[in-house]
Amino acid sequence: MRGIMIQGTASDVGKSVVATAFCRLFAEEGYRVAPFKAQNMALNSFVTVKGGEIGRSQAVQAEAAGIEATVDMNPILLKPKGERIAEVIVHGQHYADLEAGEYQNRTISEMLGPVSQSLHRLAEQVDVLIIEGAGSPAEINLKERDIVNMRTAALADVPVILVADIDRGGVFASVVGTLEILDPSERERIKGIVINKFRGDVSLLQPGLDWLEEKTGIPVLGVLPWKKVEIDPEDSLSLDKIVTHPSEKAIDIALIRFPHISNFTDFMPLMRIPGVGVRWIENDTDWGNPDVVILPGTKNTMADLKWLYQKGLADRIQQVASTHGFVVGICGGFQMLGHCLVDPEGVESDIPHADGLGLLPVNIHFERRKRTVQTKGVVNSTLWGEEIQVVGYEIHRGRSQYNGEAVPFLYQNDGEVDGAVVAEGRIWGTHLHGVFDQPAFLRRWIEELRGKKNLPSLGENDFPISSKESSYSELAQWVRDHLDMKKVQAMLEGKG
Repeated sequence: MRGIMIQGTASDVGKSVVATAFCRLFAEEGYRVAPFKAQNMALNSFVTVKGGEIGRSQAVQAEAAGIEATVDMNPILLKPKGERIAEVIVHGQHYADLEAGEYQNRTISEMLGPVSQSLHRLAEQVDVLIIEGAGSPAEINLKERDIVNMRTAALADVPVILVADIDRGGVFASVVGTLEILDPSERERIKGIVINKFRGDVSLLQPGLDWLEEKTGIPVLGVLPWKKVEIDPEDSLSLDKIVTHPSEKAIDIALIRFPHISNFTDFMPLMRIPGVGVRWIENDTDWGNPDVVILPGTKNTMADLKWLYQKGLADRIQQVASTHGFVVGICGGFQMLGHCLVDPEGVESDIPHADGLGLLPVNIHFERRKRTVQTKGVVNSTLWGEEIQVVGYEIHRGRSQYNGEAVPFLYQNDGEVDGAVVAEGRIWGTHLHGVFDQPAFLRRWIEELRGKKNLPSLGENDFPISSKESSYSELAQWVRDHLDMKKVQAMLEGKG
């Protein structure tokens, strides 16, 4: 196969960002490019056009490459849902809920086949594969059953670039230590080293880079300076990046930080709005005086609803609703805003019944069939007196049962309805992920919040909606400017 694999010395060193940059860079060079990650463990997921569920990072990389995301780009997705339990998704569909040890025992026998199938199917469709690893290839306790790092590199027979994060310290030790643990055949696959997240004068780092090349015999392809990245992150290690500090006049938006939070990338667009502060809440002492409370999605709605009551946050949310504040729920957060949640078959947890927050006139009944679908629709015009088109995707097992007075939030193009809205639009919820990615909807909602605080409207130039396309192009240029692309190209051609 023709491709390059991006591995790292640890989690969160920047593998996904570098892989995304390479996807866009090679696409701009005229190649047909596709991303691939054999196994992803993340609660940030995406639904393909055909209804398959994959990791969000591969959907982002496919978008950067200019192609449609498919389940072959991430054949195995693990979604933690409880203590040492994860939902295993294979080729976009539910496979089983497995305890960690049981999954490890079945990894080689049951998961390597789907990985190989997807890898070879994808390679037949494109010119270049940009393959991403997970964590580190040198985790001794996992190495024997690891299918996402060196085993994938061997299946694809591609060179590996090792990425290390200098911002966290110990970068030279992490590189040398990783190489020391690898088998000789695995080490031979690593053809280049990239130092990521550097702050300062790179010339001061040069003696260390010279030593590293001499010590390892592997070229340092370059040093990537620290960069604020506005692409959707992969997992909860990036949660604290979705925070902006409120000013005195800001709209104060509080996000509930559930133990099983999922798809928190829904809220990244809120960071870019001037005069808006976004912060996480996970304790009563964090509460403050928010203008808006948002309940995100969760992999375990019943357990996180119980947590909400135990933490005293349920009362706080109800107080905001009763004192003319704004309350919003997305997916699992929407389900919690209803009157009751019923899970007699233990689909989400061992809690068969729970009282919701009682803020929306819906009941939720959990079913084994998961709804994974891309959705288009029109937001209920009773919100602001106008219809606004939105698109997004749904990933949930909860089915809404509406009470008589319920008013849907969304009228879908297929004739279905979703979500609910009350209190003249102050309280609403939806299963739709991505609603805040819609510029028209986001602007109208922010203006509603500003109006309630007697703040002036934002002008066109004061309302920056970041272009994903420009972000991907910036990443590609970032790599061009700081890595030795002649050596990278030689690696791609098998000459590195």
